[in-house]
Amino acid sequence: MIFKDIETERLLLKNISMDDRDFIFSQFSDDVVNKYLFDAEPVTNMKEADEIVNFFLQPEPRLDHRWILVRKSDGKKMGTCGFNCWKKTEGTVWMGYDMKQQFWGNGYMQEAIKEIISLAKKEMNIKQIDAEISVDNERSIHLVKKFGFILSGTTSLLFRGNEYPHNIYSLKVD
Repeated sequence: MIFKDIETERLLLKNISMDDRDFIFSQFSDDVVNKYLFDAEPVTNMKEADEIVNFFLQPEPRLDHRWILVRKSDGKKMGTCGFNCWKKTEGTVWMGYDMKQQFWGNGYMQEAIKEIISLAKKEMNIKQIDAEISVDNERSIHLVKKFGFILSGTTSLLFRGNEYPHNIYSLKVD
């Protein structure tokens, strides 16, 4: 099993389970969390939260995975991070992450991303990790740059009838 729980100094990156449905609902119905997520409407009911959970409960091998960031000191669930669109033959994957606002600025997501990049290198044979980030999401851009991601392209996402410009940041993994 490639996608297992990961432990860091302060975090448990926990695989999503049905026990997380309330958190998934809370996370993806939060307006602040959804501010820069232009790929799906905010979650409005538990059925939609269950669909997200069930998507990530598919047996391996799978091409998408998400962990929940749990603070070890008190068991608080703070956000999620993971991979999408893993192209095994090409050695590429997309990375995504989100966090509740009250946990911003404490280095938690940086700690989590360090570990999932390491997993991508060691377990997934990844050559490149990409992140698609809204041009307005300065905090997220700053975060990926800390890991050496560089601007590699641009795109626009059509969402609710509007176009939202995004930059694509890429990290070559040796």
